[in-house]
Amino acid sequence: MGFCNGNSGDPIFNETFGTGTNIGPALPPGSTTYRYINTAPDDGAYTISSFTGYFDWHDTDDHTPGDTNGKCFIVNADFTAGEFFRRLVTGLCENTSYEFSAWLLNLLPSSGCGGNGIPVNVNFQIWDITSTNLLASGNTDDIFSTEDPNWEQYGLVFQTLPGQTSVVLRMSNNGDGGCGNDLAIDDIVFRTCGDFIDVTDTQNNSSINVCESDAPISVTLTATPDFSIYTSHAYQWQESSDNVNWTDISGETNEIFTTPALTTTTYYRAKVAEDAINLANPLCIALSETYEVNIITQPIAPVSNGNVINCDNENQGVSVNVPNGITVNWYDSAVGGNLLQSNTTTYITDLAGTYYAEAISELGSCISNTRTAVSLDFFESPEVTDEETSFCSGGSVVLDAGITNVTYLWNTGETTSNITVNVEDTYTVTVTDSNMCSSVKTIVVTESEAPVIEAITSIGDTITIITANTGEFEYSVDGINYQSSNVFTNLEGGLYEVMVREINGCGTDSEEYILLVYPEFFTPNNDGVNELWQIEGIQQFPTASIYIYDRYGKLLKQLLPDSTGWNGTYLGRQMPSSEYWFRADLRDRSSVTGHFSLIR
Repeated sequence: MGFCNGNSGDPIFNETFGTGTNIGPALPPGSTTYRYINTAPDDGAYTISSFTGYFDWHDTDDHTPGDTNGKCFIVNADFTAGEFFRRLVTGLCENTSYEFSAWLLNLLPSSGCGGNGIPVNVNFQIWDITSTNLLASGNTDDIFSTEDPNWEQYGLVFQTLPGQTSVVLRMSNNGDGGCGNDLAIDDIVFRTCGDFIDVTDTQNNSSINVCESDAPISVTLTATPDFSIYTSHAYQWQESSDNVNWTDISGETNEIFTTPALTTTTYYRAKVAEDAINLANPLCIALSETYEVNIITQPIAPVSNGNVINCDNENQGVSVNVPNGITVNWYDSAVGGNLLQSNTTTYITDLAGTYYAEAISELGSCISNTRTAVSLDFFESPEVTDEETSFCSGGSVVLDAGITNVTYLWNTGETTSNITVNVEDTYTVTVTDSNMCSSVKTIVVTESEAPVIEAITSIGDTITIITANTGEFEYSVDGINYQSSNVFTNLEGGLYEVMVREINGCGTDSEEYILLVYPEFFTPNNDGVNELWQIEGIQQFPTASIYIYDRYGKLLKQLLPDSTGWNGTYLGRQMPSSEYWFRADLRDRSSVTGHFSLIR
């Protein structure tokens, strides 16, 4: 079994078994040894029908493409293997190769017969008209049941003998009947089988696209058979203007052919036979591949969609229209110039000017004779500036678009130049001028709270102010001078009026804070440096007392605000190097504790 490896010609015999909802008709006498029946065919019987779902068989369409109620040959195999179809095929050519093919379907689903159905197995034979010379034969091998209907094609290649123009096709069942071995046959076809014949030009192309401006053109073609079927070759070149109707070219019977000078699209092919005597018979030839000389009409210049005036914050660009199969390139000049953009009907730019569109065919890259000019200009859009603003808690703020002689549309729906809001949010206003150019202004509105002092801390001569909330705050330790930082350094000890204010006037908070600045260590060793320990600024609290203790909590010294300080002795004895603690009793205010080191 096998198919033509070369070029198959048009069918010279094609049995499709007809169409219609009626059963039959029966095959001509002598076509089969099986009984014809117009109902469900039992073993050894057949029918011709568009319905295949007899018994538990597949219910499916025939194979012939495009059929409506297409019929097929339905066979229920006999209990004894043997021939079930015979057909005489006439009108063949002598000494010519042919392909026979047929489509077969195992009608039994894979679940039929308990999953043990007899497979289909068919033998094909091609005999001479006397049925004495077997020209070719082959078996399908087992065609097993499938879950869904599955048409499969089988083929056989044979060659007629000298003087032979008719053959007999025989189909036989290799398997016995019973449960299974039920088949449908459709589309029995005979066609010539010739070499595959390629047609190429001197550049090994199988077609050529030529711009109208480059015509006329002449092409040299070569027909190259693959010798898969024929051992010798006779040629007849043909031409066509529509690839449907073909005409022989007088005198062109060689494998190489040079076309005349062409100005219109023309198709070429070669008829090929093993013997020149068969070239005149369409049933005895093979046809080569088709070579197309495609003369492409020069495209017309693109059609402008009109000159454009955009707003300067838009990018609509300029555009043109062209038919299908045409692309557009944009240039900065009517002739020559610089390529700005390719393969697009729209050119987008933010530069005013005149731009030129050139049409190019996708086939052959043929260029229009002229370019289409399209101009682009711009209106200035309204100029706006985004803002940030705030309002105090419980209050409101007025938002202004900041531009006149335009229309307004706020995202709140209001259409006035200014609006009053009392909700923290982001607000936008679209302003549109008389040219219908628009701009969008964005105003971010925040709600400001009055500051609340949460804590005041100090380390040495540095005070840090901590607020319980955040905002745009300024800080002061004298109620006069303010700064954006909440940290104050290099301060003298004493009483401070700490203040925090919101910079937009949304409130203040204040607290008194006592800053005691004292040395972390002192060295009473009579070198004149760091000989005494005293708290800086304690003089501002004349009623205060300072008590100094050792690490066991023993009182060693009491200092008054006007005292010069402790010299590191107790009852005239020098105290050792160690850590010492103090408590500053400020009477009507508070007590402050801490520690320091004595180093000798």
